[in-house]
Parts: sequence; structure tokens; C-alpha cells
Amino acid sequence: MADDQLREISESALNHLAAELHAGKSNALKNLFDTMSKFRDYSWSNDLLISQQRPTATRLFTKDKWNMLGRSVKEGEKQITILKPVFTKEPDRTQTPRSPGQSATKKDQASHPMEFGPHDLYDIEQTHGMPLPEIAKTTCGPREFVDKLKAFATKQGISLEYDKSISPTQGVSFDGRIRLAPDMKAAEEFSVLARELAHEMLHHGNGKARLPETVLETQADAVAYVVCRGVGLETKSAAANYIHLYNGDKKTLTESLSVIQKTSSKILDHLLPQQHRSPFQEKAGRYLAEMAAQGSGEPGRTHQAGPTSSAQAPDHSDSVSLDR
Repeated sequence: MADDQLREISESALNHLAAELHAGKSNALKNLFDTMSKFRDYSWSNDLLISQQRPTATRLFTKDKWNMLGRSVKEGEKQITILKPVFTKEPDRTQTPRSPGQSATKKDQASHPMEFGPHDLYDIEQTHGMPLPEIAKTTCGPREFVDKLKAFATKQGISLEYDKSISPTQGVSFDGRIRLAPDMKAAEEFSVLARELAHEMLHHGNGKARLPETVLETQADAVAYVVCRGVGLETKSAAANYIHLYNGDKKTLTESLSVIQKTSSKILDHLLPQQHRSPFQEKAGRYLAEMAAQGSGEPGRTHQAGPTSSAQAPDHSDSVSLDR
């Protein structure tokens, strides 16, 4: 499938999301954030495709992989289509010796994404057959997650303190420091800390491009929402608030979705380290995200993707993660 056709698939999904937000509806965006919290091995563009096709998905594989696991897709079930990079290997090339007596060496074979194609997945609820082993789940409670999040903030060089004087505000952040109101319940403290940590990671560094304040606040709120959902905690965020990410143009929306996905994934990788990801997926995902951004009229982007050691993406135990 040609790049322009694939870009049309991504752009159509983005146009649908933008139209919903323009109409004052935020459920589609909330579904996307819920999907990000479950499938952080995907790029935001593929998470968007999943959320629009099957927002309740929890465990995705190809039909062949389900068959290998002793399960089969139920008759009449509709596939969930995402975009997959197809890699081809360059032939070996010999480097010219740089000096007399120096042996010629073969240049390492490098794989490059030549094109993208549709990749069909099915959720576990669309299959039947042998039961699967239970996925390892964390046994941490809210207080343990607060402690882990504090450790992550420290690792990022961000200091944390408690200050009654900020009341009635629950949290503030500036210049690499976060201040929290004392005596919050653990789940509430986790949500507030995640939001202020997102502010520090996204907006308070040198050279950060300034967006309208409502967009900045909404980005941080969205990161906190995805992180909370990722560890199984409910949030008080109102879905309608996320409409501010749109700000009237798809460029702002795509930039926001990209930073929300990357920031929440980085935090969740620390909180839930047992769910690992392949370096291949990060590199290929940037290419897909740029395709979607170009499709929305964003100028000046180039398609980039790094090499990988295999011709196709590997399957993972909990999802097939093929574009990030």
C-alpha cells in the first residue's frame, strides 16, 4: 500500500477526532487516552486507530498468533487495523580500505522501512478457545505508587516538598521543584503529583515552545489521566476539559497527542517496568507520527526511522506493538 493511502487512513482517524472536539464532544479523546494507558507500546496514531475501532480492547494479536495460542477468531468478527512498517535489508557493501594494509570490512546490513501496510489484529474478546495464562499484575497500592512516582521525580532532577501555604491549591511546580499540599489521600496525591511532574517534564525546561495556557494545563492533566489509568487508579478529571487540546487546529492536537503519549509512557515505564518495549517500536513510531502530522498540513517534517535487527516487528506477550 502506498504512503499516500496510509496517510489517508491516519488522517481520516485524526479528522474524525478533530471533528468530535470541534463539536464539543470529548469521549473520542477520552477513549484514546484509555487506549494509551493500556497499549503504550504503540504510537499515538495507532492508539488512535485502535480507540476508534475497538475502545474496549485489552489484548491484541494477529489471527495467526491467536491460533498459535490455541484460540481462534470468532466468525463474523471485524479486524482492528493498524499500520505496520515493512522492512527490507540493503545488500552488503564493501568499504574501501582507508590505508595500505588495512583490511576491507563489510558494512553492517541495515534495515530500512520502505513502505507501510495495514496490519490486522483481534482483541481477546473476539476469540475463543484455550484459556491464556494470567498476565502478571502489579500488587502495588496507591501509596506504593506515590513512592515510586517520587523516586522517578528525583531521578529526573526534580525536588519535591510539602507546603501548607499553597492551599487551597493542591500542587504547584516551577524551576524543577514541585510543592504539594500535605495530608492528601494517596490516590489523590498520586494524581496531583503526576500532573505537576508532567508540567515539569513538558513545559518548564529551557527552550520549550509556549502554547496557550489552557493547552499546557490540559496536556499535563491528560498525562496524569493516562498514568492514573495505567496503574488502575480512577481520576476526577472531567472529560470535557480535554477539548482544550484541540485549540482550533490539528497541528496543536497532533503535537499534544505526541507529547502526552511519550511523557505518560516514560512515567509508566518506571512505575510498571515489567511491561517492556522494543527499541524498534520507538523508531518506527516516529515515522508514523510524522506521516500523520504531514497529512494534517504540518510543514517541514521528514520521515525518519532507525535500523532494526529483524525484517519485521516482534510480537509481545501482551500486545502486538508494531509501530512504536
